[in-house]
Amino acid sequence: MSARAVAIIGDGKMGQAVRQLAIDKGWKVTAIVGERENAGGKGIDVRSLGRPEVAVEFTQPDAAVGNITACLRAGVPVVAGTTGWYDSLPAVTRIANETGTPLLWSPNFSLGVNVLIELARYAGTMMRFLEDFDAHIVETHHSKKKDAPSGTAIAIAKAASDALERPIPTTSVRTGSVPGTHELIFDGAFEQLSLTHLARDRRVFAEGALTAADWLVGKKGVFTMRDVLELPGR
Repeated sequence: MSARAVAIIGDGKMGQAVRQLAIDKGWKVTAIVGERENAGGKGIDVRSLGRPEVAVEFTQPDAAVGNITACLRAGVPVVAGTTGWYDSLPAVTRIANETGTPLLWSPNFSLGVNVLIELARYAGTMMRFLEDFDAHIVETHHSKKKDAPSGTAIAIAKAASDALERPIPTTSVRTGSVPGTHELIFDGAFEQLSLTHLARDRRVFAEGALTAADWLVGKKGVFTMRDVLELPGR
C-alpha cells in the first residue's frame, strides 16, 4: 500500500479510526472535516480538504450524498463508507461519470465480509432446491447505527436471495457497541447451517477503506470492493 495524502470526512468513531490507521501507515492526513461545520457538503472543496489525492467519507446517511457529490465536483476521488444512502446511487454515479472523478462505495470494507457475500451467493445456489430449509439473516450493530437493515445485510440478502430465487427476511438488532455481526442461517427440521462474520474492531473497516483509497487513485469510474479484491463477476 502506497503512502497517500488523504482527507477524512467525518470525525466520528470510524473517521478517527481511519485517521489513526492512516498515520500509523505513514499517510499524510490533509484534513478532518467534521459534520457540524459541513452541512450538506457545503464546506467541502479542494482547499478545505487540503488538496489530497483521495478522500474517505464516513458520516451519516443524510449527509453522505452532499459530501460525496462535493468531492466529485471538486475532482477529489472519494471512498464512501457511509451506508443508507443508496437510493441516490444512480444520481451520484451520473455525477461521477460527468466529472470524470472516481468513486468507490461499499456497504462494508472488511475483506471477510466481502468473501461472505460471495459465499452467500454460492450457498444460495446450493440450497435452491432444498425447500425444507428456511433462510434468514440476523445482523447486529451498535445502538447508534442509523440504518436498519445494514447495507451489508442488504448485500448479503441480495446475493443469497438472487441465487436462492426467493426472498430472505432480515432481523436487525441495535445494541451496545457491537462493531458489526452478520449471520446467514439456513434452518431445517433437524439441522441448521450458518455463515457468520464477526467484526472485533472498527480497524478492520478502516484498513479496508485505506486499501480501497490507495487502489482508487488514478482510476476512472464507479467501483466497489469487488473490484478492489478482484472477486468473481456477478
